[in-house]
Amino acid sequence: MSSSYDLVVIGTGPGGYVCAIRAAQLGLKTAVVEKRATHGGTCLNVGCIPSKALLHASEAFEEANHHFADLGIQVGTPKLDLAKMQSFKQSGVDGNTKGVEFLLKKNKIDAYHGTGRIAGAGRVEVISEDGSNHLLEAKNIVIATGSDVARLPGVEIDEKTVVSSTGALELAKVPKKLLVIGAGVIGLELGSVWRRLGAEVTVVEYLDRVLPGMDGEVGKQFQKILTKQGIAFKLSSKVTGVQVAKAGATITVEPAAGGESETLKADVVLVAIGRTPYTEGLGLEGVGVQLDNRGRVQTDSHYATNVTGIYAIGDVIAGPMLAHKAEDEGVALAEILAGQSGHVNYGVIPNVVYTFPEVASVGRTEEELKKDEVAYNVGKFPFTANGRAKANGTTDGFVKILADATTDKVLGVHIVGADAGNLIAEVAVAMEFSASAEDIARTCHAHPTLTEAVKEAALAVDKRAIHI
Repeated sequence: MSSSYDLVVIGTGPGGYVCAIRAAQLGLKTAVVEKRATHGGTCLNVGCIPSKALLHASEAFEEANHHFADLGIQVGTPKLDLAKMQSFKQSGVDGNTKGVEFLLKKNKIDAYHGTGRIAGAGRVEVISEDGSNHLLEAKNIVIATGSDVARLPGVEIDEKTVVSSTGALELAKVPKKLLVIGAGVIGLELGSVWRRLGAEVTVVEYLDRVLPGMDGEVGKQFQKILTKQGIAFKLSSKVTGVQVAKAGATITVEPAAGGESETLKADVVLVAIGRTPYTEGLGLEGVGVQLDNRGRVQTDSHYATNVTGIYAIGDVIAGPMLAHKAEDEGVALAEILAGQSGHVNYGVIPNVVYTFPEVASVGRTEEELKKDEVAYNVGKFPFTANGRAKANGTTDGFVKILADATTDKVLGVHIVGADAGNLIAEVAVAMEFSASAEDIARTCHAHPTLTEAVKEAALAVDKRAIHI
């Protein structure tokens, strides 16, 4: 059975389904191929959405356990019903995946469930679980297959004792001891979930800092906050072995630079060392699509591969592995294919860590500016001096704005604090319009809000903050 389309998108994660919807809006006859029973990819099924549900629920549990009394709310000792919490998480997942299914139908996009393989120029073969297949003819094909969990050599993930992020979202009971390998976003988010719910959490990181790639000062301050909350860190350390037994796991750790090893015990080990592009079974080699040395699909500035009519977006190509980056690329590519001028500003892509407090950044770090010998000014403002933060009892963290020393153009913003993920949106918009720190400083901000800390940091660039 064969069907013909203007565009076939392989993968319905944030990049794929958004690309398909925008293409359909622009009049292209569009189909999507999805190997899962539900749409939404890693993000909606086993990533962003379920992790945020557990972060939210565990945060509420910790508030009730440790902070309600400070607010004059007497509730006694709360009891954890983990099965109910997992059900709450799943309801959020179901609502979002069904929402994507509705949007695809609304936009008259044909959805094929099965494994997609590029069978040749302009042809996508879809093999369903029951063994049946469809051959889709397409003027254009988009690879939006996302990424998979990065494996640690010699460590087998069984999703029971040694888990990936997927297994860490499905634990049936709170581990007494959880060891997290990797101090990146995923490791710190999921580590914080289980720490709040009662686990003793240790994070092992190969580098000498947490949140590699983010601003150095932010990383140092954030680690201090998490340590105060009860998470233990072993930095500049590498895991050289994990032995699984009925009672849990024994983990061998040694200094990253080499040296004497030590052994640690844990009920559950979470491997969170990153993600790798997912291209398995796509048939890319057969059609000649080139990959780079990191296994990513190579594309030009218009997301085109070296093979005419085949494009790629999202985690499977170069750039930060972020859902919103993939979404913007999906929109840009759909517009390009429709003859418009789609574009993504890679200098203004926010990055958020959804712990408590949150960490958010956009633009350049101090380390990057120093490396490129860019002269800059710094404006910082602590939440300890923000009226709303003091009233709420959420004074951990600060806002830091980096501005060009000559033009005052905002080059980067870094926030540690409550609701940082929402606070970063203001400066992302400002940077999209090439705003200066002065522009932000002279914009009236509502009082009392956490956003005033952003304004004060902008004022501090010119050394005229009011409240410090």
